[in-house]
Amino acid sequence: MIMRKTSLILLGAAAGVAVTLIATQPRIVLDAARAQAAAADTYRQLSLFGDVFERVRADYVEKPDDSKLIESAINGMLAGLDPHSSYMDSKSFRDMQVQTRGEFGGLGIEVTMEDGLIKVVAPIDETPAAKAGIMANDIITHLDDEPVQGLTLNQAVEKMRGPENSKIKLKIMRKGQDKPIEISITRARIQVRSVRSRLEGDDVGFIRVTQFNEQTTEGLKKAITDLTAQTGDKLKGFIIDLRNNPGGLLDQAISVSDAFLEKGEIVSTRGRNAEETQRFNARAGDLTKNKPVIVLINGGSASASEIVAGALQDHRRATVIGTRSFGKGSVQTIIPLGSGNGALRLTTARYFTPSGRSIQAKGISPDIEVLQEVPEELKARTDTRGEASLRGHLKAEGDEQTGSQSYIPPDPKDDKALHTALDLIRGIQKNSAYPPNPKSAVPN
Repeated sequence: MIMRKTSLILLGAAAGVAVTLIATQPRIVLDAARAQAAAADTYRQLSLFGDVFERVRADYVEKPDDSKLIESAINGMLAGLDPHSSYMDSKSFRDMQVQTRGEFGGLGIEVTMEDGLIKVVAPIDETPAAKAGIMANDIITHLDDEPVQGLTLNQAVEKMRGPENSKIKLKIMRKGQDKPIEISITRARIQVRSVRSRLEGDDVGFIRVTQFNEQTTEGLKKAITDLTAQTGDKLKGFIIDLRNNPGGLLDQAISVSDAFLEKGEIVSTRGRNAEETQRFNARAGDLTKNKPVIVLINGGSASASEIVAGALQDHRRATVIGTRSFGKGSVQTIIPLGSGNGALRLTTARYFTPSGRSIQAKGISPDIEVLQEVPEELKARTDTRGEASLRGHLKAEGDEQTGSQSYIPPDPKDDKALHTALDLIRGIQKNSAYPPNPKSAVPN
């Protein structure tokens, strides 16, 4: 009986397919004709490009560089898609790889440009620069006897980076010193610290994540372990600060979220075709042993930051505090184009939180909004306009939201979002959003 019924169902399905094919045969012919017409139109447009390219090469007032013409054409094509698709030449591709890898051969100093000069923000602990005595506020005037004046910040940084065990000579000016100081430093492997942590009082662990590179998850695990070891049973909870974190690697966003979750979906990515949908799920093991978690976000929290905030919010694993995030809900794939040709950065999917929310041009809304007082002179520069304000952005599903506040006061004493989080964890303040109710989470 069961076998027969199955046979009938299969026969019915096969018959249905046959009828469908017959019924749609004229349309198949029509579609083929349309496809041929579309292909012919595409070739005509490519022929037009070839004509323009040849005319520019032959008649432009100065002889143009062919490779630059092609690169500009590629950049123009990709810029017309969305703000996050782009072409990277071989140098930009290498720089991106260094950034996402989170380690490079160098000196270990954070620098900025001030009045055309390279100023040391701070040496990184236990690096060649720190061991050589480089200090915050030092002004770097020469690199290997060549003046820094006239270089861009990126050019100066590139000169300071180099192979491990190679040497570089720095000439610096230091306040209180009459003469320049010359220091010879041997480069070493430098790891970018994307995670910094500290104890607030003796009972709350504060973890700041500045970007999502290949070192981030390991840095987070170490921070949780160290903070737990320092406090023992006193630890009341964790604050994860993702403010002004522009994002980074998707797999790191997934593994950081997984650190706080026992099960359930973390994020899904959906491409042009339904079969390209991917779902990423948490594995058992909450590294915090289910301690309370608060996530801080603002208008500068984008992409991977929004994946983490959205996953922990949907699962009611964390309370999200601050201002609405940036709203970059798309995934870019890096496609190398062969030796010396750089790479294509192409938007290939949108991502969705566990409840099926698209963040694109909307962002994550905090459970508790906390606005920060901004100094008058900074007001014009501290609001992030968000994804929705970028020209050519992928449209949202439904209403779009503009950006929000992204100012973080330099002194933690003035940080309202931080103090709200601390007061909630310590029970000084009460709010219905804290602690979150796991029973109202999205189904696993």
